[in-house]
Amino acid sequence: MSVTVLLVDDEPLVRAGLRAVLEAQADIEVVGEAADGAAVVPLVRRLRPDVVAMDVRMPLLDGIEATRAVLRTVPDPPRILVVTTFENDEYVYQALRAGADGFLLKRSRPEEIVQAVRLVALGDSLLFPAAVRALAAEYGNAAARAALDRAALTEREAAVLRLMARGLSNAEIAAELVVGTETVKSHVSAVLAKLGARDRTQAVIAAYESGFVAPG
Repeated sequence: MSVTVLLVDDEPLVRAGLRAVLEAQADIEVVGEAADGAAVVPLVRRLRPDVVAMDVRMPLLDGIEATRAVLRTVPDPPRILVVTTFENDEYVYQALRAGADGFLLKRSRPEEIVQAVRLVALGDSLLFPAAVRALAAEYGNAAARAALDRAALTEREAAVLRLMARGLSNAEIAAELVVGTETVKSHVSAVLAKLGARDRTQAVIAAYESGFVAPG
């Protein structure tokens, strides 16, 4: 089954480059393009892509607000992959905090672009490098710490969250803990439910903002 992608960027050359890279893959199909975040919600409703590759800085509606709009108004929303120039851009962190699932650097190699789209589509692994972890830690606050305390994670759930924060996939967590993948999936689901997190990205942000996990 192919992964369908909507490209959103105000630079035509960036869109053309991403389209060329992605459509060279048999399992990825670009179903549409937009030049601004303001066009995203109608296109998502009409095209129902699996992944939106979204520029974070656009003239009318940026990727942060466009992400919020999609998640707020579209039932069963797509995964959102933020496309950016700088990984330590605060805009990137704000987009992740708003609900984006990961991010992609515009200078990434073709194979990295393809991998990022596939990973985000699966929702199994996490694109969360050190620069963004540090930003998340800077936003730490008492409310985040209290929320994680209230979640009352079990010892195993806490271990799974720490490994999620390192960017490990379910299979990698299973190998680390010497358990089955299905067991890990159950623990991940429990962690998300207890934290009230939409997905792994939101859970990891909560882990860093609360100080439960330290960057590095």
